[in-house]
Formats: sequence, C-alpha cells, structure tokens
Amino acid sequence: MNADAGVLDLGEFEFDCGESIPQLDVAYEAYGEFDGDNAVLVCHALTGSAHVAHRRLDDEPADAQPTGGQAHAWWSDIVGPGKAIDTKEYYAVCVNIPGSCYGTTGPASENPETGEPYGTEFPPVTVADWTRVQRRALDALGVGRLHAVVGGSVGGMNVLDWAKRYPDDVRRLAPIATAGRLDPQSLALDAIARRAIRADPNWNGGYYYGEDQEPPSEGLALARQIGHVMYLSKASMSQKFGRRAAGRDTGGEQFPADAAAAFFPYRDVESYLDYQAEKFVDRFDANSYLYLTRAMDNYDLAAGYENDADALAAFTGEALVMSFTGDWHFTTEQAESLADGFRDADVAVAHHVIESDHGHDAFLVEPDNVGPPLADFLSAGVDGKAVTDTDEDPRDDSDFAPVHTSLFSD
Repeated sequence: MNADAGVLDLGEFEFDCGESIPQLDVAYEAYGEFDGDNAVLVCHALTGSAHVAHRRLDDEPADAQPTGGQAHAWWSDIVGPGKAIDTKEYYAVCVNIPGSCYGTTGPASENPETGEPYGTEFPPVTVADWTRVQRRALDALGVGRLHAVVGGSVGGMNVLDWAKRYPDDVRRLAPIATAGRLDPQSLALDAIARRAIRADPNWNGGYYYGEDQEPPSEGLALARQIGHVMYLSKASMSQKFGRRAAGRDTGGEQFPADAAAAFFPYRDVESYLDYQAEKFVDRFDANSYLYLTRAMDNYDLAAGYENDADALAAFTGEALVMSFTGDWHFTTEQAESLADGFRDADVAVAHHVIESDHGHDAFLVEPDNVGPPLADFLSAGVDGKAVTDTDEDPRDDSDFAPVHTSLFSD
C-alpha cells in the first residue's frame, strides 16, 4: 500500500501548562492516498507509536526501522488494505504524541538550547496538548476536516478531546475501550507505577541519560508489570497461566530473588510479567512513562464544562463507543456513561459491547470483533439511531449487538 513516514518540525510549541519549547519534532506515519475527504486519524495508546500498520516506503531498505524505532505495528489487523480502516479507501494517519520516545520530542530528546536531554525539565503534557499537536501535524500534511478519529484506551480519550476541542473538524468519532476519565482504582495503580520508577536509585531525579549512567530499568519494569495486570482480566489470566509453575526457581534479570524463593515455585504468570518487563525496558523511556501516565490520569472530558454532554455539545457528527465485558480498566459501565453523554448532547451514537475475556487488551487482539462494527461505522455511520431516545439501550440495536469471542490465547 502507499505509505509515508517522517518527522515534522512544528517549530516552537506552548503547552497547556504555559511552558514552551523552541522546537517540537513530531513523528507520523500515513497510509493510503488522500483525496481531500477521506482522512482517518488513528490515536495510539499509552506506549504506542506512529507505526500503526505494516508498510514499506518505496525508497526504504528492507531492514529499515519504522519511524521512532518501534518495530511492532500495533494495529496492523485493523489498518491496511481490505481491513476495517481500509487504506484503499481511507487515508490513515497516526501521529506520535509529545512526551513519548518514538520520534516525537519528549524528556529523552535533546534540548536545543542546552545540548542536553530535557529530562524532567520537559514541560508537563496533557491530552489536550496531544490533540493540538495532531491538528498542527495534519495542517502540515495538508489535511483539513477528518472523516473520522479512532483510538483505544488513552487514545480513546484523545478521540474524545477532538470532539471537545475541534468539533467542526471531524465527522465521526470511534472511542474504543475508554472513558471520559479514569476511576480511582486505575489512578491508584498508576500512582504506584510512577512511584516504582522514582524509587529506583538510577532514576536520579530524571537525569539518567549520560553515557556513564544506567536507566531506572527495575522501576520501569515494575511499572510495566503493574500495567499488564491492569490490561488482563481474571478469566484471561486463569486461562493462560493458572497456578502453573514455570520450571524455574528465580525471576527475570530485573529482580533479585529472596532467600526463600528456591523453596517455592516460580509461576507462569511471574514468568510472563518478567518477559514483558524485559522487553519493555529495552524500548521505552522511564520519564516518558511518567509523563504519559500523568496526562492520562489528568484527563477529564467534562473539565471546564458542567458535564460530559456540555463538553460534547458542539460536536454535530456521529459516534461509535466500543467496550469489552472483561475490561475492568475501562468498563462497559463507563462506556455506557460516555454514550449517555453523547445522547444528552443530541449526538447520534451507538454503544457496541463485545463479550470478551481478554480484558483491556481486547481492542488490540480481537480484530475479528473490533473490525466489522468499526468498518460499518466508518462507511455508514449510525444512521441517526439513538439521537434523542435516551430510554433505549443502544445495545438492543441489532446493528450493534454484542458479539462473542474466544478466551485469551497465544
């Protein structure tokens, strides 16, 4: 498929907090051909990148790394030729967010005024900053009004912010596995994850980028493990791991074993968490994790308004809210509350509930269940259903009825 990738220099940028940086570089990838009316912005999740789909640029060597360095195309089952976001029909764009470490300026980037990495001198970032940067990046690419904005998890919050900040710039919204704000349990777990990073002696106040310094790998590994527990469900963990021993008597390289460990089994679930942590610390920056989780925790759709409906009132397009029954990080109840906000704002909306045991990761790993309703919505919308009838449960709509899926699998 046709693809484009690169880094845009957006010049000086002032963040929500009032602080500015002299130069903001933004990594992006785009797929398909833009016809002036078919652009779909894909908003990535917390530790994702602009590399949303498999691609090969015409002048790119076969072993070239994607923009920003993340090798894994995180939604290639959804974005591509003949897929839900069909790049033969749509021009799909993904923009890496400020504060990340995948090609867009963040804490690990060099401050041009000092020649040193920003570290924790980088300004605090918000979801609103992400949205404003995406708008400027799209302007630089020649893209005006969007056919749709789609995204999952905190990327779904990013989708909602488009309705609030640029309501005239998008026709359709698809916030997936998300909510208007985090609940206290998720806030608490994110706080523990950040404390794990800051408690690592190598964090050094966020200044660990020197050649003779080690990054806070143990703290970041613990933070990632907490995140993975949030992303899975009880059912998926029971199915995949049970209480089985992994055949080893110690943990991964990140964590030393205690004296009694040899007497007890090292379990499959521990092995999985250690493996995920070891992979993650090789590809992500600890300061970026701090910055991006704070942006997610801070987001509140109703901020500055009386309620969610008031925040969404200026949006005149259509919305598809998608949620998963096994997701306790962003629950179906939270999604239904979000859908209620759209209804109360007289926005045409459908809430599509997918029965799934995967947990929060379902939006990434269940393309057969996510793809068809998303493709239908992008092509046909919701036909004005559930615009004013607030007593009708949108899950009773046969066009968006719950679907069943299998348990967690490799």
